[in-house]
Amino acid sequence: MNNGMEKIQAELENCFAAQESATALWHESEPGEPDEPEECSLENLGNLVLAEHCYNFMLWHVEDTARRRDVPDSVIADCKRRVDALNQKRNDWIERVDKCLNQLLAPLLPTNAAPRRNTETAGMAVDRLSILALKLYHMEEQTLRKDVGPEHIRSCAERLQALRGQREDLTRSVLELIEDYIEGRKVIALYSQFKMYNDPSLNPEMYKHTSG
Repeated sequence: MNNGMEKIQAELENCFAAQESATALWHESEPGEPDEPEECSLENLGNLVLAEHCYNFMLWHVEDTARRRDVPDSVIADCKRRVDALNQKRNDWIERVDKCLNQLLAPLLPTNAAPRRNTETAGMAVDRLSILALKLYHMEEQTLRKDVGPEHIRSCAERLQALRGQREDLTRSVLELIEDYIEGRKVIALYSQFKMYNDPSLNPEMYKHTSG
């Protein structure tokens, strides 16, 4: 086995466990916005992953508030603007995770890799695991409620089990993707999101209706 590959895979597994533990911790003490990106290294990969996860955590709860029906429209409008800003930062951090992973993998990659690409990058899959960590926490929370009937508890318990299976499958897929890269079965890539809706020069609803 490739020792460098094993170290990256082991650190990714640590990252996925940290996503779950941070989710529980942040529900007790809400986090602030992450610091600017740290230098890429295997030791700092976990900090990059948790920073991206932090924006998903914030997004989850702002989006919950945005769906309330008992608050003024001004609250919903504010939530919408916060969602846009947080989602932009979340996507920026996905790319930072990808760039770091690509940098860590670069010395281990073969020169004759097959010209096959994955449908998503490793960083995008890490983001999906971040969202799964949030879903797992909140679905388990539903199974512990005392103000609902047994059918609600049963339904949520079934969903929780399904989510755990999805997390296990996706975790394995990410680790296998790292192996595919290093064994030359797939070519590594970086897919930029190029989000347009927040850019006044690219969103026609913004640049067509801006005076001056």
